[in-house]
Amino acid sequence: MRRWVSVILVTALALCCVMGLASCGGSDEPGIVPEGTYSRDLAGTTINVYNWGEYISDGSDDSLDVNEEFEKLTGIRVNYSMYESNEVMYSKLKSEAVAYDVIIPSDYMIARLLNEDMLRKIDFSKLSNYHYIDPKYRDLYFDPTNEYSVPYNVGMVGIIYNTTMVEGTPDSWSLMWDEKYSDNILTFNNSRDGFATAQFLLGLDVNSTDKATWEQAAEKLKEQSPILQGRVMDEIFNKMENNNAAIAPYYAGDFLTMQEINPDLAFYYPKEGTNIFVDSICVPASSQNYEAAMMYINFLLEPEIALANAEYIRYASPNTAVVNSDDYSLKGNEILYPAAEATVPVEYYHDLDPEIRSYYETLWEDIVRSTT
Repeated sequence: MRRWVSVILVTALALCCVMGLASCGGSDEPGIVPEGTYSRDLAGTTINVYNWGEYISDGSDDSLDVNEEFEKLTGIRVNYSMYESNEVMYSKLKSEAVAYDVIIPSDYMIARLLNEDMLRKIDFSKLSNYHYIDPKYRDLYFDPTNEYSVPYNVGMVGIIYNTTMVEGTPDSWSLMWDEKYSDNILTFNNSRDGFATAQFLLGLDVNSTDKATWEQAAEKLKEQSPILQGRVMDEIFNKMENNNAAIAPYYAGDFLTMQEINPDLAFYYPKEGTNIFVDSICVPASSQNYEAAMMYINFLLEPEIALANAEYIRYASPNTAVVNSDDYSLKGNEILYPAAEATVPVEYYHDLDPEIRSYYETLWEDIVRSTT
């Protein structure tokens, strides 16, 4: 993890608590006053939550610890684990090794999970805070009947670059194929985002059902392989923050986090177009603690909790209580909430036919081999 707790601080706190000072240790009382009603009928049970890395306010950097607050409020233990891509999450869920109660996939993966009967309907009568979800993020293509998902974050993909290492003011995906930055270029370590970098550059449909267009994109990615430093996901934080790479495509919200550490970083949405996505909260069909899942989802929609998450994760929020809050430090941020005239063409990823998906995954494996 990128956020470290000082050993000195931990030692001091431990000593303080041993001495019995009242100020030490955490209170058993919740630190927020929730709008919703939460029962303690399930106290002592466990909820298994599976989420992206760095994707919830966890108490570090003076942030609110969301899971701890939920535990204090309900007495339900949160067993929290993380993944680095939709595909990793899918494989784990498909293996049935763990029965997760809450997951937070992206749109196209939600469509896939629905197509494979891997999600359970959400009981919206138990989500008293759902009215905070902006209507424009309801009834989207991946959940047209609005029964299986609750929006969590909204984002777009762009390119991060180090202004001390990259010349000029780039505006195209072509920057990632510029040989002058050889061995200083990172790219995605997942097939869907990886292919999209070439598809957008070439003007190809990211949801194409034509195998030939995937082959065309694959050839473009193979051209790029010799100049890449590597394919990464969460590792991008350390590399870009510490000037160990010059260029990388990634998610806009994460750029803001990296820029706080390294102010030499800049960001743009490529002029050829890019991916827009909605990550949403879902309940797997295999959930073993459904009622706890309903409470947890409603808790994530609490204005104070949603604001803490928005400040920590730094993605665009679908929660109107956040967007309209004067306490929101990113209110109106031009990267997260670009004006209509400043936006580039955007596309959602759609779930594709299994044959096409298998075909591009095979192509991807060949591309990755060409990098090593």
